[in-house]
This record gives sequence, structure tokens and C-alpha cells, in this order.
Amino acid sequence: MTTFAKAVRNYEKMCTERDIPAETVMSFLVEISRRERYDLYLHYEEEIPEDLEQYFREGMERILKGEPMAHVLGYSWFYGYKMIVNPDVLIPRVETEELCAYILSRIDRYFKGQEEINCADIGTGSGAIGITLVKEEPKIRMTVTDISEEALTVARENASLNEAEMEFLCGDMVKPLIEQGIKLDVLVCNPPYIPQDEPMEHSVVDYEPHVALFGGEDGLKFYREVFRDCRLVLKDKAMMAFEMGWNQREKMSALVEETLPGARYEIIRDMSGKDRMLFVYFGLEDDKKA
Repeated sequence: MTTFAKAVRNYEKMCTERDIPAETVMSFLVEISRRERYDLYLHYEEEIPEDLEQYFREGMERILKGEPMAHVLGYSWFYGYKMIVNPDVLIPRVETEELCAYILSRIDRYFKGQEEINCADIGTGSGAIGITLVKEEPKIRMTVTDISEEALTVARENASLNEAEMEFLCGDMVKPLIEQGIKLDVLVCNPPYIPQDEPMEHSVVDYEPHVALFGGEDGLKFYREVFRDCRLVLKDKAMMAFEMGWNQREKMSALVEETLPGARYEIIRDMSGKDRMLFVYFGLEDDKKA
């Protein structure tokens, strides 16, 4: 007889031996059993159903080989919303949830009383950012872009799943917005920002799209492109929000000051105390450089 407790302990040990967080085991079991964590603990010493045990075992074997749990499940959770994921899109990260929270707070601050807020998510991938902003702020009219048709297919599926209305444009960074003559209050972008030669965990490199990971030699390639073209799509009063690498503060500050003279900006730390978010403001006078 295999109990929930025995199944979990066995795989927690194997995960630890492979430098995979032991918490992954219980998280996976919670998802596939469709039960709350506390409920599993209440029945921890009971026998695990045979069909669930087989699914659990097969899934954990894939995870032990390095496959992301989100790919095994076929989805992940982001800001409380279920997002379909596959190898065509980057798995949404918890750090990006913080970016969404800051964007929403800045929208409340700077666009209060505005009936409609035109927003674009550049390089949307799974659509997680765009969907979250639309669901959390009804005033937002969202356009999402991506150079990958495959990624946009996933984003459309997620928008349908979460009943989020968005416009989808295929193309390179800001170019589709320029071609459509779109003008924005808010431009959001979580671009690839990992330097090309930076070592990465094989579970990321082997299973997630490189086009969504690497940002050129110094990691800033796509920021340069957006900074170069942004004024063509932004209104006079507007803001931009980006995720960034934790060690890019000095280079990012220099890039903003060089390419966007006169714009105000701030670099915000995440809950871990790392520099992870860049906000740039145009026509908004009460912000100071951070």
C-alpha cells in the first residue's frame, strides 16, 4: 500500500538529490489531485488512489529529468489566473506578478479619472501580463504583440480561458503598433534580458524558448529597440514599465539617460530586495529618479 505520505517522502528525497526543491512534490500533487493542501494533510496516511498514483509517478519522473512542472501540467498560475503554457512561451514568473501590481498602482495614481487607458504588452508570450492587467483594471484597452505566431496562439487561448478582451498583433517589438498608428498611455514590456553567454539551468535552456530568454551580448538589446521607437506610439502623458535583470541597474540607468533625455524614471526593488523593475514617465512631473 502506498500512502500519500510515503509517495511524497520518496519523491522529496529524489528531488533533493537532484537539486530540485522538495516543495515541488507537494505542489504537483495538489494540482493533479485537485485538492487543497490542508485536505491532503488530513488524509496523509491514507492510500493514494491507483490512477492518481500512476499519474503522479509518471509526472514526477518527467520533473526529475528536468522538465518544468508547468509543462508537465500544461499550465501555471499567475496572479490567481490559470495560464496555459508550452515550449512556445516562457513560463510566467512570480517576480512578474510584482511588476503587474506596481503597474496597477501607478495607473491608479497617474490616470485617475481617465475613462479609458490604452495599454500594450510588448512581447506578450503567454499573455499573462496583458490578461492580468485587463482583468484587474476594467478601464484598460489592451493590445498585445509578439514576433512568434505560436506564442500568440497560446496568448489567445489564455485570453479566451480567462475571458479577457485583447487585440493581438504579430510583429517585432513596437513595430506592429507603429504600423497600426496606435497611441498608448501605458507601454509594458518584459523583454528577454539575459546576456547571451550567461550560464543557465538546463531546465530553462532545454525547455523554454530562447527567443524569450536572451537579450543579446549585454542583455539590453530589446530595451534599446523599445527606447528607440517608443515616442512613436506614446501619448504626451504616458508611462512605460519593464522587468529587468537584478544586476542591470547601472547599465539601465545609463541607457535611459542616454536614449530618453528628459524622461523621469525609477528602478524598483522586488520583495527580495533586488532591482527588478524599471518605470519611465513622460509628462508626469511628480516622480523623481530612483
